[in-house]
Amino acid sequence: MKEVAIKITKVNGEVQHLTDILPMIESNTILNKTITGIGATYSEIKAPRNSIIIEPNKPVIFGKSKDQKHKKDNVFGVFQGVYKDDIIAYIEKSILQKKHIKILTTPESFKKVQDAFEELDIDIRFDGYFLLFDECQKIVKDCDYRQDITLPMDLFFECREKAMVSATPPTEFADPRFKDFCVTKITPDFDFQKELNLHTTNNVLQYTKELLKSLEDDKRPIFLFANSTDMIYGLMNQLGIMEQSAVFCSEKSVAKLKQMKFKATTDLWDSKKMARYNWLTSRFYSALDIELPMMPNVIMLTDCYVAGYTMIDPYMDAVQILGRFRNGVNKAFHISNYDKRIPLKSKEQIICRYQCDCEIYMTLQTMVDSAPSAEWKDAYSDLLLASPYNRFLDENGKENRFKVDNYIDEEIVKTIYHDDIELRTAYMNCEYFNVNHINHPYKFGDYERLTITDQSTSIKEKRKIIVMQLEQLGKCETEAEQQYKRDLQFADKFIVEAYDILGKERIEQLKYCVTRIREEIIIKKHQENACSTDAIKLINAKFYSKQWYSAKYIKGQL
Repeated sequence: MKEVAIKITKVNGEVQHLTDILPMIESNTILNKTITGIGATYSEIKAPRNSIIIEPNKPVIFGKSKDQKHKKDNVFGVFQGVYKDDIIAYIEKSILQKKHIKILTTPESFKKVQDAFEELDIDIRFDGYFLLFDECQKIVKDCDYRQDITLPMDLFFECREKAMVSATPPTEFADPRFKDFCVTKITPDFDFQKELNLHTTNNVLQYTKELLKSLEDDKRPIFLFANSTDMIYGLMNQLGIMEQSAVFCSEKSVAKLKQMKFKATTDLWDSKKMARYNWLTSRFYSALDIELPMMPNVIMLTDCYVAGYTMIDPYMDAVQILGRFRNGVNKAFHISNYDKRIPLKSKEQIICRYQCDCEIYMTLQTMVDSAPSAEWKDAYSDLLLASPYNRFLDENGKENRFKVDNYIDEEIVKTIYHDDIELRTAYMNCEYFNVNHINHPYKFGDYERLTITDQSTSIKEKRKIIVMQLEQLGKCETEAEQQYKRDLQFADKFIVEAYDILGKERIEQLKYCVTRIREEIIIKKHQENACSTDAIKLINAKFYSKQWYSAKYIKGQL
């Protein structure tokens, strides 16, 4: 793809809008905005033509359709709960009133829009409609778990008038249909880098607790971005801020949190529902406008041991997240651990693995087609079904090139989290940030916590690990060490009590046998109680020297 650069500048301290430098987005273009908030969607809504704008998520559409700035622009939002008949009624009314059609739709709801136009005998490919896919990087980012996000793409390429927009450098798409597209890069002539505090640690929970404590006197709202509602719920609970929190996530996650008795949650952004701590999942990473009278503090969280999908991509996710706040942010943080078990692979090695999977799949397919008997065919078919290459196929067995892009992108992001140096380097190589990096090591952290919660490890082995960790913890002099011991008690109260009473050496002598350990604890406690100062004082109060006492009396007193 060829690239064209268009300069953008500041006028009277304000960044120019896209409409100031590009009256209308041209067809067969991938517009790289470079910076967020310059009004690409606004530009298309205002453009004097019929437009269908595909937005990645419902909150974006909901916000744009309710925005007073677009009250006269005839904007119509399509998402779950809006039906084909509603779209038809909107189109007919717009045509009757001679207004430009401005439909904003999610990728999953695009089929309803297409069906509505077909029922009205309008071909959006050739009848003067401009199809714009906003935040196009989400196609690559989300297609592994959002199967329908690529549904509009076949029709997209058939349209005469079409374009894509992204605030981050567009992926080198594997789909050959992009070969005639032009990348229009908006190039600022001013410093647009944002300050970012990168805090790497082996204990995300503990450092998050310390950071939030340091922000206690700052009354600005705090926004925390973490792409796992399980992780969010766990952190709110462990940090003791459940009552001061609000969670913005998908409809399914809202239902899940409400089942867990957490009610301050919604699937749409609403500043009226803000709390002191506002947690947002990836649904709110891009396109959404968060306009606040103050500049909030923003914290991005990654835990490699919880799930890979919590990994923040410095080149895309971090840029998009900070771009949500139209009036800027006060301080931005990314707290992350890292996992040295993640293999370091180059892009070339990742592509080579994809090619190997493809070649093996094709070979197996040939064997299935030429199998000498039904038994051989079944055997080869079973191998074919188990092939890793299946992850790149759509429901019709055809290769989805966006899934290939997704695989390459995910593997590249994983390598960034191999260690703190790799992560820092990725941020340094990204043109969007001025990075301040600090590493915060703790005696124990997320990896050690993982070893005691791993379901594949036997109870006995887990107890050996816990005893070893307790031995290394020692006297628990710091708050972090005390917190980690509480985590161990939560994981296995019995073995922690056994260690405190018997010690590592005695537990090993008893070979971690639960029955023998319980007996030893009982005996030890009895001995301690029997020899205590209080017991001796009570005996001295009831028994005197050189006195005779019957056995019955002694037993009764004891």
